[in-house]
Amino acid sequence: MPLALLALAIGAFGIGTTEFVIMGLLPDVAADYGVPIPTAGLLVTGYALGVVVGAPLMTVLGT
Repeated sequence: MPLALLALAIGAFGIGTTEFVIMGLLPDVAADYGVPIPTAGLLVTGYALGVVVGAPLMTVLGT
């Protein structure tokens, strides 16, 4: 397997993992911030939107 493809696979795994791990921690995050769970869930949405917007920009800037 080419090194670039391996790096891409590891990066995709890391991004996917960070989006799903927070779901299990959401009740604790909501309790720490004193907000309802759906409001704390917006953290996941914000991160996902950052990835959607940032990934193409980083690709363009990196080439």
